[in-house]
Amino acid sequence: MRKLALITLLAFGTPVLAEDVTMDSLLGTTMEEVQASLTAMGYEVRKTEMEDGKIEVYFVRDGKMGEVYVSPQTGAVTKLEIKS
Repeated sequence: MRKLALITLLAFGTPVLAEDVTMDSLLGTTMEEVQASLTAMGYEVRKTEMEDGKIEVYFVRDGKMGEVYVSPQTGAVTKLEIKS
């Protein structure tokens, strides 16, 4: 019983490392899902809008700004720009 409690404590007490958004990322099919995915990955979402049929999101993390376009049909990243 102690082992189970210790494992549970370690699993929930260990911080999750931030994940990077890539061209292979699946972020969601709505603006809300994409924003939630990026937030869970450690990004601060600054702006979300629809542009040319794609979900466009501007974000910041670790002093780097970025812009991602996501297909609302598949949730896949179609364009990604990271600015230093």
